[in-house]
Amino acid sequence: MTEHETTVDRRPEPVASDDSRSLWSELRDAIRGTNADYTRIPLRRAVFLLAVPMVLELVLESTFAVVDIWFVAKLGPSAVATVGLTETYLFLLYSIAMGLAMSVTAVVARRIGENRREDAAISAVQAIFIALLVSVPFAVVGIVWAKDLLRLMGADAWSIEHGYRYTQWMLGGNAIIMLLFVINAIFRGAGDAAIAMRVLWLANGLNIVLCPLLIFGFGPVPALGIEGAAIATNIGRGAGVALQLYVLFHGGKHIRVAWSQLALQGAVLWNIVRTSLGGIGQMIVSMTSWIFLMRILSSMGSEVVAGATIAIRIMMFTLMPAWGMSNAAATLVGQNLGAQHPERAEAAVWRIGWYNMAFTMAISVLFFFFHHDLIALFTDDAKVIDVGGEWLQILSYSYFVYGWWMVSVQAFNGAGDTMTPTRINVVFFWLIQIPLAYALAVWMGWQELGVFWAVFVSETSVGLFTLWLFSRGGWKTMKV
Repeated sequence: MTEHETTVDRRPEPVASDDSRSLWSELRDAIRGTNADYTRIPLRRAVFLLAVPMVLELVLESTFAVVDIWFVAKLGPSAVATVGLTETYLFLLYSIAMGLAMSVTAVVARRIGENRREDAAISAVQAIFIALLVSVPFAVVGIVWAKDLLRLMGADAWSIEHGYRYTQWMLGGNAIIMLLFVINAIFRGAGDAAIAMRVLWLANGLNIVLCPLLIFGFGPVPALGIEGAAIATNIGRGAGVALQLYVLFHGGKHIRVAWSQLALQGAVLWNIVRTSLGGIGQMIVSMTSWIFLMRILSSMGSEVVAGATIAIRIMMFTLMPAWGMSNAAATLVGQNLGAQHPERAEAAVWRIGWYNMAFTMAISVLFFFFHHDLIALFTDDAKVIDVGGEWLQILSYSYFVYGWWMVSVQAFNGAGDTMTPTRINVVFFWLIQIPLAYALAVWMGWQELGVFWAVFVSETSVGLFTLWLFSRGGWKTMKV
């Protein structure tokens, strides 16, 4: 018998029904959190208990993204463009944070599924150390060279002279972003999705209150303009991280870190780094592709960048529920593979995929008929409305594919197979999306429409291909 076999709790896959429970009872349990074993309870209930808090968590996250840009838009197109250009750099940070989070979710979920909770806690500590180490160079570069970073992206004079402090705050406080991503990934992997939800409720609730207060001022509070938006974000997220650490050390439903575990463990740390390389790679590929697209758009003026930025915020808002359900798939895949239930893991992905498709198809209808109206909620600039509306309408043509794409990618990531999505992204984003966007926008003179149609072609293709590859089942054999 191998070492792995001695540590795995080989429990039979459950078939019991739980139909006697009311919807209200299920909803209450999902929001409060439970001690449920997601490898044993009925699959429908497991999906519900994990997906509800993950969806609610990300709905508020996306609500803040929309509220934030709504207030910043009152400062003018250049302010919105500053946010959009700064986010191109934050996307690099997000790629690392999200790649690390994918690894952490996979490793922690696998250890929980194997009934090795102390090892899950040790992995959590190593992930926090990695997050702190990675954040340092981003902070230094962001604080010292903020103006140069904006200038490199083609920012206008207002952004460079007045908006650079927003960039300094956002990049300088990136450790908070890293920790928020990673620690919530720990909770999700362990099955404590309700805790991750409450953390983002606190963080983004504070953001929503502080954002207009610090941007426009009130009473003794001075109007800080676009810098106030960044300060509000850092305060809100900082409060969220404080709550995360408190709960992590005092114990959630499924995981608790002891003070004695606060030590570097090279083998565990390296396993997380090794597993996260693929996740980081897939995010860097997609995020750097977005940087190239924004660079093309910035050459067309601040109004074009502002329209694209508002459209992408609306897109993020509408996709967050689908991401929440996809995160539930990652947890269920990881835990059920750890408990030796690969068929149950696959069934969870297909079930969630159909839910996602139904949701994104409904959003497609909204985008198709009300694209200009949605952009007009944030600005009265006619050019900005036209640009953002064009992108939302183009998105509507295949938005349902995004639901399947997200859940199938998260299935690979939850299994610990982060390299497969990376290779897929290299082909579809670097080798197809970027050259196609440049060719259509610049060579053929389609301007921003060329970029939007390139995104449509590449992301529809990558979604369908990833789903086909998932259906082949190679991810079931991954070891982490």
